[in-house]
Amino acid sequence: MKPELTPPCPDCDGVAQAEVSRRDFFRLAGGLTAAAVAGELAPARAPAAPGSGSAEDLVRELYAGLNDWQRGHVVYPWDHLGNDGSRIPVRLRTYNTCIGKAIGETYSKAQRELIERILRAMSSGEDGYRQITRNGTWDANDGILSGGAYVFGNPTGGQPFCFLFAGHHLTVRCDGNSEPDVPFGGPLFYGHIVNGYSQRNVFNYQTRSALALFDALTEDQRRRALVRGRPAEAGNGPNPLGLRGRDDALPGIRGGELTAEQRRLLDSVLRTLLSPYRKEDGDEVMEIVRANGGLERVHLAFYENPGGGAAEPWTYWRLEGPGFVWCFRVLPHVHTFVNIRRLPKA
Repeated sequence: MKPELTPPCPDCDGVAQAEVSRRDFFRLAGGLTAAAVAGELAPARAPAAPGSGSAEDLVRELYAGLNDWQRGHVVYPWDHLGNDGSRIPVRLRTYNTCIGKAIGETYSKAQRELIERILRAMSSGEDGYRQITRNGTWDANDGILSGGAYVFGNPTGGQPFCFLFAGHHLTVRCDGNSEPDVPFGGPLFYGHIVNGYSQRNVFNYQTRSALALFDALTEDQRRRALVRGRPAEAGNGPNPLGLRGRDDALPGIRGGELTAEQRRLLDSVLRTLLSPYRKEDGDEVMEIVRANGGLERVHLAFYENPGGGAAEPWTYWRLEGPGFVWCFRVLPHVHTFVNIRRLPKA
């Protein structure tokens, strides 16, 4: 089965979100799908204690429990490409919905619990998991059931592999560092259906941290940091992974033009952005940012929201430097694209 490579955002373009049928929903409520009725799903296993094991160890457990039918729908070769002519492997793209069979129509109840444990292990703790799940709603009518969980490669025997979760407003992965010098195993996408300036948005605190940094700038620095228009959307144009080189011109104000105290605030903003994710991923990001030139090379850009006033000043805010982009859309609701890669030494 080929994954869908151009998924829509239902809340942006009005396309109805794909849902599990009512009949299947009631089967799922009992931990069964049509495949389970036919005896095709792996038998349910008692889950291990919550929080036990690394995310990668739990992926290996999930993989080991898949039957042939499931492997035919959720396991792909490591370098699997789509049919759209792109040379970017499917595992390294970002998505706004599941890209093949959904969790609800593929996995048993025990396996779904294991997938949730994998995602917990990829988070910094319960608060990080709460944010990733958008307070447990997953920004979807059917919750986690409408997302997809896929394995690329083989997580056993020291071979490269990647676990990819793709759902509404969420693309996250873990790969046991199979993709060298790439934090998170590849680009992230996350969002929340609520207005980004609302305190009901689970990522509102991230925008508040950017507001605090902007407030600390001088008037001249603010003028240099403000940008009209909107940034290029990730996934389009000649640079689909959204990364710039060491010498590329970037919008906004450069970190090297900030005072020492302002750079400390910039460091705080970046660590705030990383806070939902496990420590080893955050540490790798900070190390790669340093290796690519440090915060002095990171630009701050705030995209003006005409008529928004002090309450809603920007439509986007963005941190961008060599091999690094964290693009945060605040309005009309949060969409955030992240991509980080260690650049070759100059």
